[in-house]
Amino acid sequence: MRVTIDEALKQKCPRTALGCVTAQVKVEEAPAELLAEMQSRIAEILKLPDPRAVLESPAIAATRAAYKALGKDPARYRGSAEALLRRVIAGKGLPRINAVVDVLNLVSVESRLPIGLYDLAHTSGDITFRGGRAGETFKGIGKYDLNLEGLPVFCDELGPHGSPTSDSERTMVTAETNHVVAVIISFGGSDGLERWTGRLGTLFHGYAAASDVTQQIVG
Repeated sequence: MRVTIDEALKQKCPRTALGCVTAQVKVEEAPAELLAEMQSRIAEILKLPDPRAVLESPAIAATRAAYKALGKDPARYRGSAEALLRRVIAGKGLPRINAVVDVLNLVSVESRLPIGLYDLAHTSGDITFRGGRAGETFKGIGKYDLNLEGLPVFCDELGPHGSPTSDSERTMVTAETNHVVAVIISFGGSDGLERWTGRLGTLFHGYAAASDVTQQIVG
């Protein structure tokens, strides 16, 4: 399985880069140590003189600019990192799903970058990151059908299954999942991606009994 960036998307968003982490994992409830790390990051943000300033970070700004370049309103379709940060600032904390998803959300908040997470048992063939086309939709996790036209999306041989805004029910991680790919999405270049793929790998090892972990930078 390869992850690539479509050339047409690159032309509109030339600094797009992806940090990919594949791993065998064990999906269980998040341990207390992981929950403590999540709470620590939340406290750090809320203790800032102006917590809302995190929403103006370069990574968040780059995601918004990419959405505009692709024809999507970033005020209506937010990147998942921005959505998580807004949730934290509003005092709602971070969602608690399972150790694998919770690790992903923790690193997304730390990096300010959206991260897609896909169960490889439910993908088919290679994965391409491209602009969504007219008429394309998928059912988002816990959401209605998402209009994908103009949205950056991950697609395999079966069609779109993820985006920086929301991933699909088709490839979502469940209790039966054991093989995943996590994709960190940066529209501001590859600087720092190696740090964050390493962070994901470390946390997957520590909290999701990960093995066969591989890391790759694309773009």
